[in-house]
Amino acid sequence: WHKSIQRRVHGGSSQAIMSNLFALGDLPSQPAGSARSRREPIIVGEDKTYSLENLCIPSHYEDSLASILIPNGLILDRVEKMARDLRQDYGDAQIYMLCVLKGGQQFYADLINFLKRHHRYNNYTTVPYEADFIRVKSYEGDHSTGEVKISGTDLAGLRGKHVLVVEDIIDTGLTMTKLVAELEKYAPASVRVASLLEKRTDRSCGLYADYVGFSVPDFFVVGYCLDYNEVFRDLDHICIINERGKEKFANH
Repeated sequence: WHKSIQRRVHGGSSQAIMSNLFALGDLPSQPAGSARSRREPIIVGEDKTYSLENLCIPSHYEDSLASILIPNGLILDRVEKMARDLRQDYGDAQIYMLCVLKGGQQFYADLINFLKRHHRYNNYTTVPYEADFIRVKSYEGDHSTGEVKISGTDLAGLRGKHVLVVEDIIDTGLTMTKLVAELEKYAPASVRVASLLEKRTDRSCGLYADYVGFSVPDFFVVGYCLDYNEVFRDLDHICIINERGKEKFANH
């Protein structure tokens, strides 16, 4: 397996970015030496939001949200398509599904359910996936340690496996960059990243996930297990929190 590095120029300065962490040619379903770009996301515009009055919002959050960014039905349809893309790309190979807790757990659960359904009704001969979970920490208090601390599983078990890291959102991408580099030390057959959301922000280090559900503006979003101080994980839609919500749950 190998990394593909591209370069972008922003305002005259070049920045190394990882796009397509491992080429699709490394996966069994692709002919030897073949490769293609990553699976591109749905682009969500800044003005493409939904009123809270149009969909069901829990009463305890009605005063805490500015608008709905991605309705739950659209999320589920997109996750189902991502599951189909995974099966097409990985073919009959077993995927080592590595969920980053806590935010990624709802995306992970739905992705696995759709993956099972697709696998069940097609002519595959292997067990579709192996499930595992990790927690990743890159800060002590409010200071970055410069290293990631991974807990929850024995990483030695990654050797020779096709690892898919499942994450809720890629913001700056710094933690994911360090996580992937750490996972590589354990000699997996491949490492790829699936993220439900990818934020368009100037703070990004330039990491691109291989599979992305939605590219979203630089808003603080909650719901579908994305939280603010452990609140909003029970919200089905992905929404934009307002200032009232931040104040209300600041000390939750």
